[in-house]
Amino acid sequence: MTDDARTNGARAGEPEEARDRPADAAPSGDPATFLRSRSVWARLYHGETTVDFVGRWRIWFGLSAAVILVGVVAFVVRGGFNLGIDFEGGVVWQVPTEDVTVAEARDAVEPFGLAGSTIQELESDEGRSIRIEAEPVDPATSDEITATLAELTGTPVDDVVLDEVGPSWGREISEKALRALVVFLVLVTLYITVRFEWKMALPTLVALFHDILVVAGFYAVTQIEITPATVIALLTILGYSIYDGVVVFDKVDENSRYVSATGGLSYGGMVNVSLNQALMRSLNTNITAVLPVLALLVLGSWVMGAKVIEEFAIALLIGQISGAYSSIFIASPLLALLKEREPRFRDIKRRIDARGGDRDVVVATIALGRPPSGRSAPARPAAGGTGRAAPATVGSGQRVIPPRPRKKTKRPGRR
Repeated sequence: MTDDARTNGARAGEPEEARDRPADAAPSGDPATFLRSRSVWARLYHGETTVDFVGRWRIWFGLSAAVILVGVVAFVVRGGFNLGIDFEGGVVWQVPTEDVTVAEARDAVEPFGLAGSTIQELESDEGRSIRIEAEPVDPATSDEITATLAELTGTPVDDVVLDEVGPSWGREISEKALRALVVFLVLVTLYITVRFEWKMALPTLVALFHDILVVAGFYAVTQIEITPATVIALLTILGYSIYDGVVVFDKVDENSRYVSATGGLSYGGMVNVSLNQALMRSLNTNITAVLPVLALLVLGSWVMGAKVIEEFAIALLIGQISGAYSSIFIASPLLALLKEREPRFRDIKRRIDARGGDRDVVVATIALGRPPSGRSAPARPAAGGTGRAAPATVGSGQRVIPPRPRKKTKRPGRR
């Protein structure tokens, strides 16, 4: 079976009017009408949404600024983050018990001034236990608390685990994490500069700092304890953010040939086309990454009681959501703003804006999969197998260019 036969056979179920048009043309001749005739899910699945990401950059930037500002205010008002014992130092008691609750343990240590301490219920293969994290206390008070917990739970004093943690270990973790972050940012900048250009590396770095500030603001607002697991999660989400940004920028780089005044696409319009085409891929990437984290948080932490997992999963979840947002709504519009300051792209945008903008051309490009003029990309042949390009139908107000007739040639052997 030939390719033409396969194409006609695959389209046999379509109406006759649809079969007569080229495979890449809008059925009604108007790309906007064609897109509106499809459901939202169909347009999203096929990359045919028409959201103006670049034109609404003030909304996206303002929303991010508001979220970051809330985090800054919370940090100042609440006096900073709720740092865990690994960063501030302190004492940890862990005592096995079957029936003592967190409230009962808190009441038992309240006379020693530890009512505000972190008290958790832990489940493991060895059984249930109560963990109490408190600020440093003198040795005599520590012994009294140990004896009180042993009496409360009916456990021998020797079975109460007592650990003293100094703040130096937390400082060492922070310094190593900071060094790792600096090295990571340098390598990312070099990679994106070599792979694309430095004006794509700059928005990527802005998006990374955006994600860090959003996660930090979340912890400042909620006062969830920051532990070494939180730091590990913070470094992990940077990788997700970079990956999602590279997915979008790769599409932008692929479509950059469509930018021209004659073709009707400005750089910002081309970025809009790329974002809408890559939107479903970006969503799929992030959904498949978020679902395991949600399972880790809900099942591992909330259902099975593994509180240590919660510290890691919450930071990872917030960071992934922020990374998905920043790569689409922060990095890409910022790239368009930077590129359109270049003289070449600024002149193209000025000429296109003088003609009324490129909104219609963006819609037509998304519907057809190429610029409607056909000047930036070759048109595919019609389904009939004649090899002739189909008329370029853009919509109302634009001239329809008929196909060029073929020259008649004599076959050998005929007179």
